[in-house]
Amino acid sequence: MTATIIDGKAIAARMRAETRAEAETLAGAGWAPRLVSISVGDVAAAELYVRNQQKSAEAAGVAFEARNYPETISLEQLTGVLAGLNADPRVNGIIIQRPLPGHIPVKALQKAVHPLKDVEGMHPSSIGNIVYNDLALGPCTAVAAVEILKTLPLKVEGLDVCVIGHSEIVGKPIAFLMMGLGATVTVCHHMTRQVAVHSRAADAVFVAVGKPGLVTGDMLKPGAALIDIGINRVDGKTVGDADYDSCAQVAGWITPVPGGVGPVTVAILMKNAVLATRMQMEHYRSAFAAAV
Repeated sequence: MTATIIDGKAIAARMRAETRAEAETLAGAGWAPRLVSISVGDVAAAELYVRNQQKSAEAAGVAFEARNYPETISLEQLTGVLAGLNADPRVNGIIIQRPLPGHIPVKALQKAVHPLKDVEGMHPSSIGNIVYNDLALGPCTAVAAVEILKTLPLKVEGLDVCVIGHSEIVGKPIAFLMMGLGATVTVCHHMTRQVAVHSRAADAVFVAVGKPGLVTGDMLKPGAALIDIGINRVDGKTVGDADYDSCAQVAGWITPVPGGVGPVTVAILMKNAVLATRMQMEHYRSAFAAAV
C-alpha cells in the first residue's frame, strides 16, 4: 500500500478563493478586512512567516500591515499598542509574531487582543469556546488539521482518532474539535506508556510534538489517515514528526511536510480575518443601530 498524498496547497487555494469572495463582499459594504502583524526586536526568525502571511493575505483580498517594535519596548507599552488596535475599527485582526523577547510573555499579549480581533484563535475565550462546540475564531493550526481530515472520504462520526501531543493551541483543540464532530478520541503525550498501542488502533492519527521521526509505519493501522503537524529542521531540510517513507507505505492518506498542514493553516488565518471582520461589522451595527 502506498498512501495518497494530501495536497495542502490545493486545499488552501480553494479556501483562499472562498475567502476572497467574502472579503470583496465585505469591502463593498465598507468593511475591507485589514490585518496588523506585530513583531518585536530582531525579525529574522519571523520574517519568512510574515512574508508568507502577507502573500496569502493579498491573494485572499485582505490588507496586511507589518509593524515591528524595538526589543526594548516594555510589556506595558506593547499592551497599550494592542489596546489602541483593539479600539480602531479600521483594524480587524491582530497577529502576534513569535519569538518574543524574554521579558514579554506571549500569553499576556494573547489575552490583550480583543476576542473579536483574535484571528490566530489564541485568546483564552477562543480556546474555551471549542469545549462548548462553539467554534468561531479557532486556533489556526488545529482547525487546519481538522479541515484537512474532513476533505477525506471518511465518515467522521464514530471515527477512532489518536492525537499525539496535547499542547494548549494544537493537540487539545484538535481533540475537542474531533469530539465535537462525533469522533472517539484518544490523546497521547509524554507520559503515555505505549503510544503505538493507541495509534495502531486509530483510523486517523494527528501528530504535533516537535520530534522528527517520532511516528513510524509500524505505529499505524493499514489505511489510516496521518496528519503530520510537526515542523522540524534536520540536515537543512524541513521535516515533520513522522518518518514519511515508512508511514507512506502503511497509511491510506498522509500529509507531506512541507506542503501539508502549513498552507492550510495560513488559509485558515485569512478565513478567520474575514470572519472577524464580519463579526465586527455586525457588532457595530447592533451596538449603534438607531432606535425605532
